[in-house]
Amino acid sequence: MARRILVVEDEAPIREMLCFVLEQHGYTAIEAADYDSSINAMVEPYPDLVLLDWMIPGGSGIQFIKTMRRHDLTRQIPIIMLTAKGEEEDKVLGLEAGADDYLTKPFSPKELMARVKAVIRRVAPTSLEEVIEVMELRLDPISHRVSIKDKAVDMGPTEFKLLHFFMTHTERVYSREQLLNNVWGTNVYVEDRTVDVHIRRLRKAISFAEHDKLIQTVRGSGYRFSTRVN
Repeated sequence: MARRILVVEDEAPIREMLCFVLEQHGYTAIEAADYDSSINAMVEPYPDLVLLDWMIPGGSGIQFIKTMRRHDLTRQIPIIMLTAKGEEEDKVLGLEAGADDYLTKPFSPKELMARVKAVIRRVAPTSLEEVIEVMELRLDPISHRVSIKDKAVDMGPTEFKLLHFFMTHTERVYSREQLLNNVWGTNVYVEDRTVDVHIRRLRKAISFAEHDKLIQTVRGSGYRFSTRVN
């Protein structure tokens, strides 16, 4: 599935150029020309990255970042700010507000894509083939084995896929719909409550060492995998 990138830019020629370059490199571009449309674009499926102009009609890039960072479902989405402002203090202001990178206009398509790929690589989940370990809970995608403190854990294929997704996407809240799309796939019809059933099975499978506490219910939002106390 192509990564989705939200392009927030009020100047149509620049916005169209950015979308063209992104789509040429295999990304899906979503356009927003002002503050309100950029906020309205933050719905499921959420973008994987935001290219954000510093000054946008109806608000500001800084205001948009602060709004995103206040909400569990959007706070982890990476943001690259695009601006004509080149002074160091402006860069610091953007980064301190929560931007992940900063690109000063004018920039080349080559530089843009280098920054986009670098930021996505920095925040991308662990490789699908890499062994993952969290607090002695170990998952090996190649051998399809799960263990806790070297003791084998038996679980079904769906619970395995669900655990793998959680362990490669820690500290972020996912709604039932997001989990369905990422674990079951967008072309499969499954009821939202099916997620709850598999969450219960997964928790039961890893409960003997109290690792079920790693899968936390976030009331009104969904679930997250976290080593922190609720």
